[in-house]
Amino acid sequence: MTKVKITVLKTTLQADLAAQYGVAGLDKCPMLKEGQVFYADYAKPDGFCDEAWKAIYQYMFALAHGAAGGTFYFGDWIREPGVAICSCNDGLRPVIFKLEATNEASKLDYTPVR
Repeated sequence: MTKVKITVLKTTLQADLAAQYGVAGLDKCPMLKEGQVFYADYAKPDGFCDEAWKAIYQYMFALAHGAAGGTFYFGDWIREPGVAICSCNDGLRPVIFKLEATNEASKLDYTPVR
């Protein structure tokens, strides 16, 4: 397993939907900022949104386990091997992520119980 680089590409606000359904003053995601970079493997990185992690985890897991050599969805989605563009599941203020496979080996950070 290798680490995956997660870059926050965009924080967005669907203004029309936010005006119709959101609370007053709702704005872009306050947890993540454009340009932030995280590295992950099997575990959510510190400071990363729980809900965003649930939304992107399956893509991150595939990249961490060797999908770097191929393209997702039989080559009809992302043209660059080892890359996925995903978003969190917030319909009013989605955050867009770029996931990139790396060659950095993952290391388990716990001691097994005996």
